[in-house]
Amino acid sequence: MKRKTNYKHLLETSDQHLRKLHQIVLKSIEEEQLISKKLESKEKLSLGQRLADKVAAFGGSWNFIILFLIVIIGWMAINVYFFSDKGFDPYPFILLNLLLSCLAAFQAPIIMMSQNRQEEKDRVRAEDDYIVNLKAEIEIKTLHEKIDLLITEQMETLMKIQKMQIERIDSLEKQIKDFQHKNGKSER
Repeated sequence: MKRKTNYKHLLETSDQHLRKLHQIVLKSIEEEQLISKKLESKEKLSLGQRLADKVAAFGGSWNFIILFLIVIIGWMAINVYFFSDKGFDPYPFILLNLLLSCLAAFQAPIIMMSQNRQEEKDRVRAEDDYIVNLKAEIEIKTLHEKIDLLITEQMETLMKIQKMQIERIDSLEKQIKDFQHKNGKSER
């Protein structure tokens, strides 16, 4: 509890979300646990989310671009050269335009779903980083206070030892003077 009051001024905020994060940090400090262990989570993805990630990964790759170019060039070559411009989709390739529009219409929302999920993961990761950094800052401040306390105690101990040594030296000097005084008087 002592640590909580020491750092309360660092954790004061009017933001409800930050206040919740600060409570997590304080609880971790009070329980003296590693906060990184608490933050680990295994996210379970639905079939749609896994599919969206795979489509987004493939749709944003060179493999997709190369395959896409091969299909388009092949489509045009078949319709223009092999069927002498009388194929299933003659020039100006209206069916190809329709297919490309449909592909874009399906691919864009799927990629956006994947990006939204990735953005949420990034936000959670940023919050986790904030919590860990805040706790680390508090722990470092605590260590500084402990070191300062140890230095202060060590200085007090050294001062006491020095005082005792000075008293001992004064006592020895007095004993030497007394001894010299006694030996000096007895020789006369």
